[in-house]
Amino acid sequence: MNDELLEMVEGEVLSWPGVSKEKGRGGRVRGGFWVPPATVYRFGRRHIGHIHDTGVADLTFPRRIHDELIFDGRAKPHGAGFAGVVSYHIREPEDVPGVVELFRMSYDRAKESAERRMESSDSRIGSSYSAPR
Repeated sequence: MNDELLEMVEGEVLSWPGVSKEKGRGGRVRGGFWVPPATVYRFGRRHIGHIHDTGVADLTFPRRIHDELIFDGRAKPHGAGFAGVVSYHIREPEDVPGVVELFRMSYDRAKESAERRMESSDSRIGSSYSAPR
């Protein structure tokens, strides 16, 4: 993959609060097929997507969103057929906004989930608290 294209995507994705990246080595996985190395993006501990060195981004969504993205032509089914995973090929600068949109959707879902967990945790703590006498 062209480093310039990866930098364009990263310039946006890494500007979002709480997003980090790490390098995945790739290699043989269950089923015996080989997975190319990838840059993995996370919101906290949650994986929001990754981009393989080949220029293919993979992101996981609930089935309804997955199917919608494919139906609308905004993504393709994952090449290995993983359920709920969409792929997006990044070949030229014009592809960057589309993949950034998918990462943003995944980021927003991860952020909303974290906020719900925090609210739920806060309400459990608050309900078990009793004021000192």
